[in-house]
Amino acid sequence: MARGRAPGFEANREEILAQAARLFASQGYPGTSMNQVAEACQLSKAALYHYVSDKHGLLVQICENHVRGLLALVQQVQAQTQALPPRARLQALIQRFVQRYGEAHNEHRVLTEDVKFLAEADRERLLLIEREVVGAFAGAVAAVRPEFKAARLDKPLTMLLFGMINWTFTWLKPDGALTYEAMAPIVVDLFLGGLGAVQIQTDTQDRIGNLT
Repeated sequence: MARGRAPGFEANREEILAQAARLFASQGYPGTSMNQVAEACQLSKAALYHYVSDKHGLLVQICENHVRGLLALVQQVQAQTQALPPRARLQALIQRFVQRYGEAHNEHRVLTEDVKFLAEADRERLLLIEREVVGAFAGAVAAVRPEFKAARLDKPLTMLLFGMINWTFTWLKPDGALTYEAMAPIVVDLFLGGLGAVQIQTDTQDRIGNLT
């Protein structure tokens, strides 16, 4: 009979992933050793391997947990805002997404900077999840301006939105005076304020064809 996991196993593993994400984010995946992760978690190296297979396994779990968490958040916001008008639904989606980036600052930095160290199969799996997130945002954008979908602008506009927030960690520090919570409504105002001004030119669909 297989022995079950001890109480607190998942909580301990989550703490290990959080400490590893902090180290990877601050000094890079290649520059971090399993000894350093064990020390940060106040564990022996042998005890650390009880929870994770190796350093690559740590990176996979950090990245996958992060993107799956983002997808779960998007689905949660969609469910909670079904009764709201399209603009309010998109506003809530953007605001909650930016706030989550602040809560998972280290994990997002690791995903952005260290994903290149993953095996191809792992990167492809993450990409499929990320495409679901992009698709949900594109659908929310198209709900505000339905003509964008016909013009094939819903996804490019979504990528422009992600371009505003994906690299925020490079200049917005978690312990700085300006917080992610403060930035969230600013991103909403900037994107939605500009969204209404976008004009569809007669040749827009042809020019965008190669981008989608």
